[in-house]
Amino acid sequence: MTEVTEPKRGHRKIRNGVVVSDVQDKTIVVRVERLTRHPLYKKVITRAKNYHVHDEENEAKVGDRVRIAETRPLSKLKRWRLVSIVQRAVTE
Repeated sequence: MTEVTEPKRGHRKIRNGVVVSDVQDKTIVVRVERLTRHPLYKKVITRAKNYHVHDEENEAKVGDRVRIAETRPLSKLKRWRLVSIVQRAVTE
Protein backbone atom coordinates (compact mmCIF):
# COMPACT_ATOMS: atom_id res chain seq x y z
CA MET A 1 0.00 0.00 0.00
CA THR A 2 1.08 3.51 -0.60
CA GLU A 3 0.94 6.04 2.19
CA VAL A 4 -0.38 9.51 1.59
CA THR A 5 2.02 12.06 3.03
CA GLU A 6 1.55 15.78 3.31
CA PRO A 7 4.02 17.88 1.36
CA LYS A 8 6.62 19.35 3.70
CA ARG A 9 7.38 23.05 3.74
CA GLY A 10 10.88 24.23 2.99
CA HIS A 11 13.39 24.87 5.73
CA ARG A 12 12.50 28.12 7.49
CA LYS A 13 15.19 30.28 9.03
CA ILE A 14 15.17 30.75 12.80
CA ARG A 15 16.82 33.73 14.52
CA ASN A 16 17.29 34.84 18.15
CA GLY A 17 17.28 38.50 19.08
CA VAL A 18 16.19 41.26 21.44
CA VAL A 19 13.03 43.34 21.10
CA VAL A 20 13.96 46.99 20.57
CA SER A 21 10.47 48.38 19.85
CA ASP A 22 6.90 47.31 20.61
CA VAL A 23 5.04 50.54 19.80
CA GLN A 24 3.18 49.23 16.74
CA ASP A 25 0.06 47.06 16.98
CA LYS A 26 0.83 43.36 16.41
CA THR A 27 4.38 44.23 15.32
CA ILE A 28 7.69 44.24 17.15
CA VAL A 29 11.15 45.20 15.94
CA VAL A 30 13.82 42.63 16.82
CA ARG A 31 17.57 43.30 16.69
CA VAL A 32 19.60 40.24 15.70
CA GLU A 33 23.35 40.40 16.22
CA ARG A 34 25.93 38.12 14.64
CA LEU A 35 29.70 37.83 14.88
CA THR A 36 31.78 37.97 11.73
CA ARG A 37 35.48 38.19 10.99
CA HIS A 38 36.90 41.23 9.20
CA PRO A 39 38.22 40.08 5.80
CA LEU A 40 41.54 41.94 6.01
CA TYR A 41 42.31 42.42 9.71
CA LYS A 42 40.73 39.18 10.96
CA LYS A 43 39.26 40.89 14.02
CA VAL A 44 35.90 39.57 15.18
CA ILE A 45 33.27 42.30 14.81
CA THR A 46 29.57 42.48 15.63
CA ARG A 47 27.03 43.09 12.89
CA ALA A 48 23.36 43.74 13.61
CA LYS A 49 20.12 43.83 11.65
CA ASN A 50 16.58 44.82 12.65
CA TYR A 51 13.62 42.67 11.63
CA HIS A 52 9.93 43.61 11.73
CA VAL A 53 8.16 40.66 13.34
CA HIS A 54 4.47 39.73 13.56
CA ASP A 55 3.33 39.40 17.19
CA GLU A 56 -0.37 38.46 17.11
CA GLU A 57 -1.09 38.78 20.85
CA ASN A 58 1.20 41.78 21.54
CA GLU A 59 2.93 39.69 24.20
CA ALA A 60 6.59 40.67 23.64
CA LYS A 61 7.93 43.80 25.34
CA VAL A 62 11.09 45.87 24.91
CA GLY A 63 14.14 44.02 26.21
CA ASP A 64 12.71 40.50 25.84
CA ARG A 65 14.89 37.84 24.21
CA VAL A 66 12.79 36.18 21.48
CA ARG A 67 12.98 33.49 18.82
CA ILE A 68 11.60 34.40 15.37
CA ALA A 69 10.96 32.36 12.23
CA GLU A 70 10.77 33.24 8.58
CA THR A 71 7.28 33.28 7.06
CA ARG A 72 5.37 34.50 4.02
CA PRO A 73 5.18 38.27 3.48
CA LEU A 74 2.60 39.69 5.89
CA SER A 75 3.00 43.37 4.98
CA LYS A 76 5.48 45.70 3.33
CA LEU A 77 8.19 45.02 5.93
CA LYS A 78 7.03 41.95 7.90
CA ARG A 79 8.44 38.60 6.76
CA TRP A 80 9.03 37.09 10.21
CA ARG A 81 6.76 35.84 12.99
CA LEU A 82 7.27 35.42 16.72
CA VAL A 83 7.88 31.79 17.73
CA SER A 84 8.52 32.17 21.45
CA ILE A 85 9.80 34.44 24.17
CA VAL A 86 13.05 32.92 25.42
CA GLN A 87 13.62 35.30 28.34
CA ARG A 88 11.59 38.17 29.72
CA ALA A 89 13.20 41.57 30.28
CA VAL A 90 14.14 42.45 33.84
CA THR A 91 11.82 45.22 35.03
CA GLU A 92 12.46 47.12 38.20
